[in-house]
Amino acid sequence: MVKAAGGDTRVHAWRPAAAGITEVLHARFTDHAYPVHTHDTWDLMLLDDGVVDFALDRRRHDATDAGRVVLLPPGVPHDGRTVGPLGFRKRVIYLSTAVLPERLAGPAVDGPILGDALLHHRVHELYVALRHDGDALEAESRLAFVRERLLVHLDAHRVREPGREGDRLAARLRELLDARLDEGLTLQEATALLHAHPTHLIRSFSRAYGLPPHTYLTGRRIDRARRLLLAGVRPVDVAAAVGFYDQAHLNRHFTRHLGVSPARYARGGRRR
Repeated sequence: MVKAAGGDTRVHAWRPAAAGITEVLHARFTDHAYPVHTHDTWDLMLLDDGVVDFALDRRRHDATDAGRVVLLPPGVPHDGRTVGPLGFRKRVIYLSTAVLPERLAGPAVDGPILGDALLHHRVHELYVALRHDGDALEAESRLAFVRERLLVHLDAHRVREPGREGDRLAARLRELLDARLDEGLTLQEATALLHAHPTHLIRSFSRAYGLPPHTYLTGRRIDRARRLLLAGVRPVDVAAAVGFYDQAHLNRHFTRHLGVSPARYARGGRRR
C-alpha cells in the first residue's frame, strides 16, 4: 500500500499469477486528476464509493452509481478526476487483449458504464480470488465467467446451457481433478485436454456435482490434509503434500472448512 502526500490518497497494486490479467489496482483518491492517456489493456473498474468523472474518446461520463461496472477499452484516450471533497474509491482489473479482443473496442466506447448486478458480483468475486496466491483454478474460473458476461454486453457471445453431453464432460473433469490433487490443474489445461469451452465446462461440472471445480478440488485437498494431520505429519509439510501453495494457503482454507487451524486440529487428534 502506498500513501501519497496531498489528500487521502492510497494505492495498492500487484500483478497476479492469473493468465490474461496484467495488474490489479485498489485505490482511494480525494483530490486527483488523471491526464488524458491510453492503455494497451482493458480497464475493468468497480467504483466502491464516491464519484469519478471521466472522458472516453472525448465524451464525458459521470460514474455516480457505486453498483455499476466501468469498462474502458484499449487504445482509446481517456482521463479521470475526483468530483467533490470526498473523492472516490475504486478497484481495477486490467485485462489483456487475450481475454477480450481489441476489435470489440467500439461497443465499449459507446457504452462504458454497465449497470449489471451479476457482472458486478462476478468482478468482485474475481478480485477477491486474485488477492490470494495459490488459487489459480478459482481465479481462472471466475475470470472466464466475467469474460463471458462482458462478451454478452459487447454483443459477441450468447450463453449456452449444458445439455446431456455435459454429464460426461463433468465426469471426465472430476477424474482429472482426482488424479491431480497434488499438482493441481489450470482451467486452460482442463479445456485443452477435454476440448471444451471454459464456462461450458464449469457449468457442466457444477450442474452434475453441485459445486464448481475449484471448490471440489479444495474440498478433496482438505480431506487429504485431515488424514495426514491425524497421522502426525506437520502442517507445514501437509500443505505441500496436498497441493496448497504454502502453509498460509492451507490455513485459510482449512479454517474456513472446519473452523479450526490445522495445528489445533492435529493437537485434538493427538490428545485423543
